[in-house]
Amino acid sequence: MPGSSGSSGSTDGSTKAMGVLTVGGLVVVTAYTVALGSNGWLWFGWVVLGLITLGMVVSRSA
Repeated sequence: MPGSSGSSGSTDGSTKAMGVLTVGGLVVVTAYTVALGSNGWLWFGWVVLGLITLGMVVSRSA
């Protein structure tokens, strides 16, 4: 399908952006934990972000 390739490129870019955001979030949450102590809500938020990113990767592969 001709429309699929354009859509695929956009999806790939947004998936890559989510991956970068997830890794950056991990760095921020880890730095916060080292500096100020653990915050369960931050870790929960990072896990949710990671699951969303994982879902995007899996749906792109399928």
